[in-house]
Amino acid sequence: MRLDMIRFNVLGVLWVACLAALLGLPVYAQDDEAGEPVETGQTESADADQGTGDEASPAETPDPEPTPSIFEQDFGEAVSTIWNATLFNAGGTAIKLNQIIIALLVAIIGLWLAKLFTGFITTRLVRVKKVNETVAFTIGKVIYYIAAAMVLLIAMQVAGIPTTVFTVLGGALAIGVGFGAQNLFNNLISGIIILTEKPIRRRDIVVIDDMEGQVAEIGNRRTRIRTGDGIDVLVPNSKFLENNVINWTLYDAKIRGRVEVGVAYGSPVKLVRELLLKVTGDHDKIHASPEPDVLFEAFGDNTLNFSVYFWTEVSRPMDLRKIESDVRFAIDELFHEQGITIAFPQRDVHLDTMKPLEVRVLPGQAGIHENETE
Repeated sequence: MRLDMIRFNVLGVLWVACLAALLGLPVYAQDDEAGEPVETGQTESADADQGTGDEASPAETPDPEPTPSIFEQDFGEAVSTIWNATLFNAGGTAIKLNQIIIALLVAIIGLWLAKLFTGFITTRLVRVKKVNETVAFTIGKVIYYIAAAMVLLIAMQVAGIPTTVFTVLGGALAIGVGFGAQNLFNNLISGIIILTEKPIRRRDIVVIDDMEGQVAEIGNRRTRIRTGDGIDVLVPNSKFLENNVINWTLYDAKIRGRVEVGVAYGSPVKLVRELLLKVTGDHDKIHASPEPDVLFEAFGDNTLNFSVYFWTEVSRPMDLRKIESDVRFAIDELFHEQGITIAFPQRDVHLDTMKPLEVRVLPGQAGIHENETE
């Protein structure tokens, strides 16, 4: 498919050149004596007037011979005319068809050789040098881009196309690349700042954009976060400097956990406090210093709300959740042994009427229920 596209592009250039020649490009003819190309339609007044000594009057000047079209020329002259046809002028330099074709051929062959060379280098790095495939692929890509740039420069030099032709185009391309690569450079600079200031480090537990995970790798332009579900998320480095980031383990691995529980009204609140302290004190991963603390948070609509706070160390996002789960299991078991009810939502309905409610059972409804019972 790629070769077909190349043939299509070359044929397209040839057809454009032919059309340009047919639409009025200057045609050059060969001088019989000197063999140098001279433009037809010009007269050599010096040779015509030599030996006469008299200047020909404008009225006596013969009419110029008409310029032969490309169809009136021989096949060789027509091919030569097309081959040397000027396609356009850029920066005061005439760019001809033969220059474009030669440059295309040199570029195609050079890029093909560059691709073969980079493929050979990548394979050697993986098989012989035992380099990681990702690193080898990156090295191969860099080598290919450098080789491609050199091939294009050589192609223009071989074809005789001056590089100054592409000055304006290069300036416009540089501006476009600058706008397009703005985010790329932003992330690169952000990566350097992160590695220098170290607001996040490898193995830190962070929360960003409601996503919790552990920093697995800090790259040049993105950081890889591994969530508790084993999913790798790639986050641009600039987000860690522009957004609010929660880092659980920036200075140390200590973190405070919290478990809430609600008991029914009338429960012995002091016993509840003692049981919560006993649960946290018996857990081997909860620190004794600072000591766990129990707070009576509020009188709720249906419950007396308590919270127990404790300190522990974590190395993964799931560590704190597991410890909090163990505490809840122990609280439920211990409260059940002591007869303390963990409350649930309740609603009392009060009917305010001026007289007692009258309840009636309709005969039709009673018959239906009797038939269903039978």
